[in-house]
Amino acid sequence: MPQSVLPELDELHRLIELGGAHMDTQLMCKVQMGSHTFDVLSVTMGNPDPAAPAIGFFGGVHGLERIGAEVVLAYLGSLVHRLKWDSLLHTLLGEVRLVFMPLVNPGGLWQGTRANPQGVDLMRNAPIEAKEETPFLIGGQRLSATLPWYRGPKDAPMQEESYALCQTVEHRLLTSPFSAAIDCHSGFGVQDRIWFPFAHTCEPIAHLAEVHALHRIFDQAQAYHRYVFEPQSLHYLTHGDLWDHLYLLARAQHPQHVFLPLTLEMGSWLWVKKNPRQLFSRHGIFNPLIAHRQQRVLRRHMVMLDFMTRAVASHARWQPDEQERDLHHRQALARWYPELPHRKHKGLIR
Repeated sequence: MPQSVLPELDELHRLIELGGAHMDTQLMCKVQMGSHTFDVLSVTMGNPDPAAPAIGFFGGVHGLERIGAEVVLAYLGSLVHRLKWDSLLHTLLGEVRLVFMPLVNPGGLWQGTRANPQGVDLMRNAPIEAKEETPFLIGGQRLSATLPWYRGPKDAPMQEESYALCQTVEHRLLTSPFSAAIDCHSGFGVQDRIWFPFAHTCEPIAHLAEVHALHRIFDQAQAYHRYVFEPQSLHYLTHGDLWDHLYLLARAQHPQHVFLPLTLEMGSWLWVKKNPRQLFSRHGIFNPLIAHRQQRVLRRHMVMLDFMTRAVASHARWQPDEQERDLHHRQALARWYPELPHRKHKGLIR
């Protein structure tokens, strides 16, 4: 592949080479774009024991949101360079498995589109239907690939990129008794948000207590942070959400395990507010275009990603026991589902 056709993929290959024996790299699929072929890669480092706690970092699911891929690459790069001197990092990697897929949709990244080269929005591509009303088009549509939020043909297999992400999660994360995932996106509002499932229903997830406990320790450890923890369903519902699909798959295959899929939604409207000229650029609506602003974004989110790694590695110290789960569950209902403050959600509480 010619140098710099896709700089993010060049950087990923460079980091893999620098990481050497510390990196386990798998080619999940290839994406053909004219004369160019782009690899969809999964990179794993840390404890290979399937029972070790694990966390995955994903970016570039929507090709237009380059900053998501850049955040994941920046964190991976920080770890790779620290391998030479950071003895505490080596201790941490002996306890936890880290999985990276920074460029899930390289074809979309290359052509500057939200969808993949087939016009499919990968985050609407899973075989799951919303249980309640979704907004027109935004919730996912099968009318045409020329319209945004296209789900793909009905009853067709998932797109290669979607399937690659799901296979990585299933084989590298869901085997662990405790795992989490962070999928990095941009383009929603003026605040950075950390969303948790569900997107296909307004019902709470089974592990609402664990999410609330994670939110609590994040508040305590990261004073004055700018993130809003909340379920995606507070804003809108969708068909075909990959993380809803994977969460339900985890519940079916490993009912005793905890899997917490989270989505980072970077508030790109703030970048537009500070630089209104970005409105005239398709990329400017979803990405910081000024260098110092991009660097600030990368610095801020790397701190959050590093916290999540440590939280997963140390989950036994904060994960609530059965008595604590009930309290966390009730507090979470009051915070995120105020219209159902006394509902027990039978069947959801373990």
